[in-house]
This record gives sequence, structure tokens and C-alpha cells, in this order.
Amino acid sequence: MQTAAAARATVPPCISLRGVSVAFEARGRRVQALSDATLDITEGEFVALLGPTGCGKSTLLRVISDLLRPTDGVLLVRGQPAADARRRNDFGFVFQEAALLPWRTALANIRLPLEVVGYDDAKRNDRCGELLASMGLANFGNSFPSELSGGMKQRVAIARALSWNPSILLMDEPFSALDEITKNQLQDELLRIWEREQKTIVFVTHNISEAVYLADRVVVMSAHPGRIHQVIDVALPRRRGPEIRDTIEFIEQVRLVRAALLQS
Repeated sequence: MQTAAAARATVPPCISLRGVSVAFEARGRRVQALSDATLDITEGEFVALLGPTGCGKSTLLRVISDLLRPTDGVLLVRGQPAADARRRNDFGFVFQEAALLPWRTALANIRLPLEVVGYDDAKRNDRCGELLASMGLANFGNSFPSELSGGMKQRVAIARALSWNPSILLMDEPFSALDEITKNQLQDELLRIWEREQKTIVFVTHNISEAVYLADRVVVMSAHPGRIHQVIDVALPRRRGPEIRDTIEFIEQVRLVRAALLQS
């Protein structure tokens, strides 16, 4: 039986990093935010970047998205510079804060990126309405952010990121500020989206259980300087649901990832 690693080796990567480093000047000294990161992510893969604050997770995500240029190394998206992917609108972003425009309704917030990229005007509302319904917010399209709970705001933010149907979804600790019940609900919703649409997802988190529950692979990072310490295949079946959290297999995977994090 072919292993996941062997299967990945047979296809060109969606995202490829080779020796990527990022350094910057702060208060007269050079700070190495990311050092010698090498990683391949395949099409349709769900990869979690896990590590403590300051280990370079968000820096790596910004490099992938072409929001930050590496000091050294090479980053390619489907064999081309990341800037090409950005210009094609291949990336969708979800951040820790929903960052919704307070003067726009939920529907209008989702519609905003479509206005920017010139999406067919006649199809905008239909597309946004479909996304709202898929997030369980069909009755909240005319609500303003101040009228929505934290979890509902993040649902709108995810729908906004999906509005122009990007093939790569980049998520920077999107559920960290939410309560446990809401967080678990949104994790399951995200998995349903990923299983349905098979987007490539790079997900930043500092929560071990979240990384194991969601990802195909967990990239364990260490700080000072930020670097990739270990990449762990998550040996859990797809599809995953809440019941898997109570299994011995899940607990063992969490222990394995925790051990790698402690060694980093």
C-alpha cells in the first residue's frame, strides 16, 4: 500500500518552499523570524502550522501569500512565483479577527471581494447568498457585524474568503478567540467545506488538538529562530467527526504531536 509521503512524491506540489528565510531589522539589530524552511504542500492537502507564539507560523503564511518577500530561499506556487498566484486571486484569507466592515451588512461584507475582482455583477448576490446559507446564516444577510456573535462573524469571514472561489485557503488562527463549543462547530464546518471543495488549506494554530483534528499533516515549528522542527502525518481516517476526539487513536496522535512540540 502506497504511503501518503510516497503519494505526495509522485505529483507536483501546489506550494513549494526551499530554504526560505525571513529576517528584519528591529531596534538596530537583525531578527531572524524564519530560518531555512523547506516544505512541499500538495493540491487539496490540509496542512496545519503548529507552534508557540513567535515561532514564525504567521510569517510563513504571509510568505506563501506573497504579502511578505523572503530574505533568502525560493517559494513557488504551482511552479510559478507566489506573486502570479496572488494576481490570479488564487488565495483566500481568514484571520484571527473577522475584520468585517461595520457599516456593511453580512451579505455586503461577503460581496466586497467580488466587487474588487470584478465578479459578474448579476451573479454576486446569488453567490453570496449561497455562501451565507452554507454557513447557516441564511437569515442574517441583512445583519450588521455589531448584531452578530463572534462565531457568526467568523462564519461571515470564511464565506468572504470563499466568495471568489480561491483554490488556496490561508487561515491564521481563525478560531482562537472563540469559545470551545463554537470553535468545534466551526472546525466541523471547515472540514465539510474542505471535503466538498478539496481546496488546499494552510492553517495556523497553537492548539495541538485542533491541528490533529483538522489536518493531513502537522508542521511543528520552533522559535528563535523560527524553523520547521518536524512534519507529522496525521494517521486518522477521513471523514472526521466529533466522535473521533474520544478515540485512543486521536489521543495518541495528540501525544505524538505534543512530544514533537516539546522537543522543538
